[in-house]
Amino acid sequence: MQRTFYGRWIILAAFITFGIAVGLPYYNMPFFYDYYGKAFHWPLHDITLGFPLAALFTLWVGPVVVPRFSPRKLIVAGTFFTFLAFVGFSLMTGSIWVYYGLWFLYTFGYILSGPIPHQIIVSHWFRRRRGFAMGFVYVGVGLIGAAGPWLIRPITEHFSFRTALLAIACVMFLAWPFAIFVLKDRPGEIGQFPDGALEPVRDQHIEAHSYRYLFSQWPFWLLLIGSLCSIGSIGAINQHMKLVFHDQGFVNQQQLNAAWGEATRWILWSSIAGRLLIGQFADMFPMKHVMAVTYFVVAGSIPLLLSVHPSGSPLAFSILFGFAMGADYMLIPLMAAKQFGVNSLARAMAIILPVNTIGQTWIPQGVSWLREYFGSYGWPMIVVLAIALIGAVSIVLLPRDGTEEALVSDAPAAAAVRQ
Repeated sequence: MQRTFYGRWIILAAFITFGIAVGLPYYNMPFFYDYYGKAFHWPLHDITLGFPLAALFTLWVGPVVVPRFSPRKLIVAGTFFTFLAFVGFSLMTGSIWVYYGLWFLYTFGYILSGPIPHQIIVSHWFRRRRGFAMGFVYVGVGLIGAAGPWLIRPITEHFSFRTALLAIACVMFLAWPFAIFVLKDRPGEIGQFPDGALEPVRDQHIEAHSYRYLFSQWPFWLLLIGSLCSIGSIGAINQHMKLVFHDQGFVNQQQLNAAWGEATRWILWSSIAGRLLIGQFADMFPMKHVMAVTYFVVAGSIPLLLSVHPSGSPLAFSILFGFAMGADYMLIPLMAAKQFGVNSLARAMAIILPVNTIGQTWIPQGVSWLREYFGSYGWPMIVVLAIALIGAVSIVLLPRDGTEEALVSDAPAAAAVRQ
């Protein structure tokens, strides 16, 4: 008798671990930037430089470490590194080099426990409804990330920003029971097959493409450039949103905190809708078209950000940007699996994620420099808009049909591909 498909528990556990590992620390760290500036008298470009520097020095982690270890073990290790980093942030005494070192520790943990292991697990467990499954798992990032302001804002205002950082650190351990006892890397570990099928899919034993093969494919470069530009644009908006609000008239600290909290909650709530809806669309329509539309929507949200003032509301910007942001991150692994096959996903994302992290960190850092040069966020955000449009055009140029279907229909030929 066929056992009940275990995939539903995979989705639930990954929903929780992904939200804890990424949603809470990543989306809520910018809340503390102005507190760092006041406490340690650091200029803006020094505060925002930590993540970009760490991204450069951790480029090797994805290709070297990730494909060698169990995804669920990576989640345990990565959340532990994130715990150590946030404990360090809470104990800082003003050394900028200690701050940069803690960003390295956090980024190392982010690569190990963040998108890659969760994408790999979900892609191995699901094929026909992979878009919906990935979208539901990504909802955890938005939902738990959106809960962050309710956690850290009252703790900060009633105690201190250091106590709030320590609270984020301790939450990391809540991911461990799910990663250790519930998650399974592949269906074969418990005698099942993707989607609960009664027999294995034909591409199950096809070897992964080599790094050399991936770098020789022009669709890989288009996906790399497109995702780099779009993720970089999203990173610039996320990292600078609170500071943009300050420039546009939110000068009272409590008013600024409230505006940032409202926008962050709506962005992350909207991202939930984006992930679920776009995940469904990715299963129903050509993924290239779905992905291109979301990239253009990211670009379209930037003028709305510059229209937010104390007399108005960040609602329109937050909903549009959040919807596109939620879909954006989720579509990259889906497109990589479609273009190069699920067995090559670990290697493809081991390159794409670190490169995207470079864009996610250095484009915001460039915005910091431009802000200091121009004295306002007007021209820096126009540059971000241009970068977002380049990303969208790159996705438009991708081939409509990927290779995953070809691998399934011609498994014997595909099996001949060797590293």
